[in-house]
Amino acid sequence: MLIFGLSSRDFLMATLVFLCERCHQQGAHQLLRRVRRISLFFVPLIPVGTRYLDVCTVCGRTADVPREQAERAAATGRV
Repeated sequence: MLIFGLSSRDFLMATLVFLCERCHQQGAHQLLRRVRRISLFFVPLIPVGTRYLDVCTVCGRTADVPREQAERAAATGRV
């Protein structure tokens, strides 16, 4: 019997403070890098995709961010 599947893991790149588009509150936003991997017997082996996400800590809104914009924001600390 072969057990395989997908797993994902989030890595915090930066925490930024700016105005949320959804709740219109000034608050902390987490910039995350989410890596999905194929796992075999619950051991992650091969990365199959990477997404960059902006998560509002006030309302929980999650939005995709382009890779270049995410890396620039993490490096400079600004959106």
